[in-house]
Amino acid sequence: MKVLLPLVVVVAASLSALFLAGAGLQPVFGIVIPYAAIATFLAGIVWRVVRWARSPVPFRIPTTCGQQKSLDFIRQDRLDNPFTGVEAFGRMALEVLLFRSLFRNTSARLTPDRRLVYGSEKYLWAAALAFHWSFLVVFVRHLRFFLDPVPGVVEALSGVDGFFQIGVPVLYLTDLVIVAAVTFLFLRRVVLPQVRYISLASDYFPLFLILGIALTGILMRYFFKTDLQAVKQLAIGLVTFEPVAPVEASGLFYSHLFLVCLLFAYFPFSKLLHMAGVFLSPTRNLANNNRAERHVNPWNPEVKTHSYEEYEAEFHDLMKNAGYPLERE
Repeated sequence: MKVLLPLVVVVAASLSALFLAGAGLQPVFGIVIPYAAIATFLAGIVWRVVRWARSPVPFRIPTTCGQQKSLDFIRQDRLDNPFTGVEAFGRMALEVLLFRSLFRNTSARLTPDRRLVYGSEKYLWAAALAFHWSFLVVFVRHLRFFLDPVPGVVEALSGVDGFFQIGVPVLYLTDLVIVAAVTFLFLRRVVLPQVRYISLASDYFPLFLILGIALTGILMRYFFKTDLQAVKQLAIGLVTFEPVAPVEASGLFYSHLFLVCLLFAYFPFSKLLHMAGVFLSPTRNLANNNRAERHVNPWNPEVKTHSYEEYEAEFHDLMKNAGYPLERE
């Protein structure tokens, strides 16, 4: 059920938009729902980020995998164990752009003689990298519907993405990559028993949702044509707050748009928000300088300390009579 239920929800949402938009509810699916989804997306992200930002982090708790800075003749691992803010920034950049920690992903298996063997596993890293980068490229390409004139960088990116031209319209490589990557991530959760055991319905739902968005977009572009001028009219109207829901746009387009709105509304309340959370993770964004600096918890109550000078002044005569060495006579 944890696989079937998310699939049924996505299919039902897609079909409902497909038929209801064609029945005259274009303003609902083209104006009301997109504005509601964007408002939910922005409010949800602000709420979650503010909650994370207010969480107390009094100590440096970075996750480290290399040599910490110590003596000069001991080589420090500057990326795995950053000592300065610049080194921590470099670590974060590699993590966000290239998923450096996931690149170390290993698999464990038992041999016939019952030995536990660890091996490198790069398939998950490659699929995750392909999915995230292709998703970003697809998102940037779609900016041409919301901007007039279209920026040159968007046109250039579209040209690079469609350089492997097969027929008309141009075949975008990211369309194929994102479908393949999402399919791999889904099959990994279904096929591997360890991953299937810990997977929940909330893990399958965004996969089906993104796959539905990709497939409806591919169907619109290559098989069932829609009026692109009407689509751009709707997009420009939304960003300029002068919305118009054109009837010329096909029902498949409204189905595609509805799934996108569901993704935006679901985003702040799901694991997908790791996109923002990674920047606020104290295990990643802090430099490990605990040996060089003392980090005091600001929430601790003030403690009355007793220095050695005060101790010696208080028990001076007793210590002198007992023969203890004193710093002052």
